[in-house]
Amino acid sequence: MTQPLALVVYEKILPGTQLVNRLQDLHYRVQVVTDTDTLTACAQQEMPMLVLADLTSARQNVCAAIRQLRQTQGTNHIPVIAFGPENSADLDAALDAGAVLATSEAAILSHLPELLEQALRVE
Repeated sequence: MTQPLALVVYEKILPGTQLVNRLQDLHYRVQVVTDTDTLTACAQQEMPMLVLADLTSARQNVCAAIRQLRQTQGTNHIPVIAFGPENSADLDAALDAGAVLATSEAAILSHLPELLEQALRVE
């Protein structure tokens, strides 16, 4: 059986690399996207099962990339889990942009299986 693909957008080494390792432990193939300008094109080409995006970025607008992904035909079905500092306004902005879940950095690592299940639930 082919392993599902997850695209992970991050700039900060931690928790980005920890998240990649946890996803691999859960039998996901992982592709890292370092430039949010290429997220939608990458998703169109690679057809991931989901996207996980770190909202903390010094040089990119991650919420704009989420919005573009969710508004583009062919990628609008891909669930996005956004994560960032606890109690950050960026978490609400990510939900407004189209993320299905927005959570803290600590929660993404400690509750990853449950978050994946919730994000991938077909309604």
